[in-house]
Amino acid sequence: MPPDATPEPPESGAGMSGPGTPGPGTPGPGTPGHGTPEPPDSGPGTPGHGTPETPEPPEPPEPGPGTPGHDTPEPPEPGPGTPGPGTPGHRVLSPEEAAAYERLRHASTQRHRKARYAGSSLLLLITLLLSVPAVVAAWTADTVSDTDRYVDTVAPLASEPAVQDVVTDRLTARVVANVDVDAVTRELGKALADAGAPPAIVDRTEALAGPLKAAVTDVVHGIINRVVTSGTFEEVWVDANRRAHAAVVGMLTGDDSGAVRAEGDSIKLDVGPLIDDVKQRLVAQGFDKASAIPAPDAQITLFQTDKLNEAQDALRLLDVMGVWLPVITIVLAALTVWIAPAHRVMLLITASGIAVMMIVLLVGLAVARRIYLDSVPTSVLPTDAAAAIYDTFVRFLRDSTRTLLVVAVITALAAYLFGPSRVARWVRGQSARGTGAAGHALRDAGLRTGAAGRWLDTHRSWSTGIVIGAGALALLLWNRPTVGVVALVVGLVVVALALVAVLAATATRPSKTDFTRPG
Repeated sequence: MPPDATPEPPESGAGMSGPGTPGPGTPGPGTPGHGTPEPPDSGPGTPGHGTPETPEPPEPPEPGPGTPGHDTPEPPEPGPGTPGPGTPGHRVLSPEEAAAYERLRHASTQRHRKARYAGSSLLLLITLLLSVPAVVAAWTADTVSDTDRYVDTVAPLASEPAVQDVVTDRLTARVVANVDVDAVTRELGKALADAGAPPAIVDRTEALAGPLKAAVTDVVHGIINRVVTSGTFEEVWVDANRRAHAAVVGMLTGDDSGAVRAEGDSIKLDVGPLIDDVKQRLVAQGFDKASAIPAPDAQITLFQTDKLNEAQDALRLLDVMGVWLPVITIVLAALTVWIAPAHRVMLLITASGIAVMMIVLLVGLAVARRIYLDSVPTSVLPTDAAAAIYDTFVRFLRDSTRTLLVVAVITALAAYLFGPSRVARWVRGQSARGTGAAGHALRDAGLRTGAAGRWLDTHRSWSTGIVIGAGALALLLWNRPTVGVVALVVGLVVVALALVAVLAATATRPSKTDFTRPG
């Protein structure tokens, strides 16, 4: 057949049919009923009819999920244990190497924790050793250098019956000792003799010395006792102690504004103001010539001592220790809690240790009291009077120690109740149920706290810390708090915490778990 008679292959196209090409409704390759498969349409990669062609490489598939180039995740950044692409030795740690790395990291953490425990333990030891000297130094400096505090200390002695009896007896003895009873009886006998009394009566006047002395003693004792037990004696006692203490403090601190002054190694009394006052009183009484009295040396040397400088240095050191030693102790206690890995546990230990040290101090005061009473002879001072004097002088120290003991016990109890123990969780659960029930009841009654209640509910730890911190600050700023003051502040803190919890509960709705026992 001539070449021009060769039939052309059908053009491929949709919907076109020809010889050997399936048309609409005609079975195609792989379709049942189609006997002989037709050659595929010509196209890219398909050789033409009768002309063998070299097959072209297939087109690359379009990128898709999982195919490079389609949202392929970036390789991870190099990090610890994952070397980067350019890092020598780029590889993943084996399980054995990872386990060794974790062991090393755990060992490093343990060493760090042990170092913190060692540091906090050392600070705890120093804090406990300084707690007793700090309390004693603060009390001593306060009593010695503060005249008002000293007067407050000794003022109750004027109303102590045992002290009043001692003062009355000693003043009576001093007055009676200045009365010459024998001279009185001799004068009486001489007067009787001059009056012509019989000699027997004159001779018996000497036997009146004993009864006369007893009568004088009774009269003087009664008069002095009425004075000592009156309010006048208390006023005189307070004024005398105030003047004396102010003079001693002024002398030791170098203050030259008082009557008693320290000059070099001498203690001098300035009597100039006293002389001027006497002259004015005499002139006022009509003694005009008194104004012409020459002024003598206005200073009288009381005594000289080479220990005066040492006493002044000791007072200055006492003032410094009384102020800074308590501050240093408080700072060390705070550092002890802060450095420790377990802050709450260390707070519990520190507070308990301070409480034990305050108990030791109270026991020491009791032992010192017994030693003092045994060392004072009853002929010098009766036992009841000596006991009253000791108890009066150390009562402020004893009160301060008891106050610190109560504060330490309350702090330790609070640290325990914030812990994970079963009792602590039960107490917190009971408190939460109580405040929650109260808050929900107020909410049902129509009380709305708005944003404030929601803030309290979402920041309960902050609000609790603020309330507790305010109570601690109040105790620190309180001037000489007592056990009663501590109880008052703690009560106010508990009430404030309950009120905050109730207000926070009004912002939430009750759930089924609100009234179930925790744990």
